[in-house]
Amino acid sequence: MANTTSPPKYPAVQINRLQGTERFSIASLSLQADVLGFWQWSCSNLLGNTLRGQLAEYIVGLVVGCADGVRPEWDAHDLVWQDAHRQPIRIEVKSAAYLQSWHQEEHSAITFDIAKRKSWYAATNTYGATPERASDVYVFCLLHHDDKETVNPLDLAQWSFYAVSTHRINENFQLQQRIALGPLEQLHGSAFPFADLPTRIRAANVRV
Repeated sequence: MANTTSPPKYPAVQINRLQGTERFSIASLSLQADVLGFWQWSCSNLLGNTLRGQLAEYIVGLVVGCADGVRPEWDAHDLVWQDAHRQPIRIEVKSAAYLQSWHQEEHSAITFDIAKRKSWYAATNTYGATPERASDVYVFCLLHHDDKETVNPLDLAQWSFYAVSTHRINENFQLQQRIALGPLEQLHGSAFPFADLPTRIRAANVRV
């Protein structure tokens, strides 16, 4: 547990949202290379597992209005929705897809990570004492499109969503680390489209 009674020697850096036009430099000499070029190089494979997970967080953040800042690198949950109807909703976002960017002999099996972990809280720079699911709602995002010639992760019609309260996951899958699509649909019912996310997240926000 970090000591929070005195200021840290090296406090957190305030990260500002970049525009893409910021240029690399050598001391005071500005180069032609810019941040947009770096993004194009590093972030064009939206089918990759790591980047697709971040894209799913952004998609959920878009529809609930909390994707205008900078994505936290580490925190106990992915998003906090300051819902005007209720108190803030802590959201954990998980993604899966049938298609990958590499060669495949068959579609990927769909499972989502629901493992408990010792959470790190960015605001206080502390870890939780025991493993937990530190959210109010899980949103499971499935890129369900199954044709490699036409797959486009930016087309939100190619995604399906499930919203489940963390309480229900704890009740039904207490020690489980992953959940397959079949058990998820038994718990949740059928998937819903992008436009329904706000209503479904509110409905799933059961605090017990």
